[in-house]
Amino acid sequence: MKSMGLIGGMSWESTAVYYSQINQAVRARLGGLHSGHILMESLDFAGIVALQKAGHWDEAANVLGASAVHLAKGGADCVLICTNTMHIVSEQVSALSPVPLIDIIDVTGAALKNAGMKRPLLLATRYSMEHGFYHDRMMALHGIEPIVPDAAGRDAMHRIIFDELCCGQVSEQSSAEVIGIIQQGIAEGADS
Repeated sequence: MKSMGLIGGMSWESTAVYYSQINQAVRARLGGLHSGHILMESLDFAGIVALQKAGHWDEAANVLGASAVHLAKGGADCVLICTNTMHIVSEQVSALSPVPLIDIIDVTGAALKNAGMKRPLLLATRYSMEHGFYHDRMMALHGIEPIVPDAAGRDAMHRIIFDELCCGQVSEQSSAEVIGIIQQGIAEGADS
């Protein structure tokens, strides 16, 4: 079995989902008591958020790239960034990594294409929705055109992610807001 290195901690709530999903997939494929051979480096999210807010993406890329090097030295055969937002620096991290980077934008795009979807609604941080890297990569590699919520929806998603989801909280009010954003996205042509 290959070893996967997880660059996590951004937030650790998100990383826990990746860890769980990977192990569930391994158990489903291999059965019994099988689980993934996973190495993980959990970064301090507060430091990454400070770099995001300051627009110091190159410095953030170096932090994640160093993590990829650590994981490869520990035996990882590939690495994965356990968050959408930090894929803004995936090309730089890939260039710094001695092992392949599994890019979740590529994997998601391939899955959407295989399912016949063409206009997914991208619900993410402001960085992912507004910086264009997600949209551009999906279009270039898969011919898929993500759509994003309007300004109020983007503000709500960013706030909900950072103030609640990253802190392990989900309020009924925020759930209702997200459902409203999804309904508006469907009305505007989102097919997934």
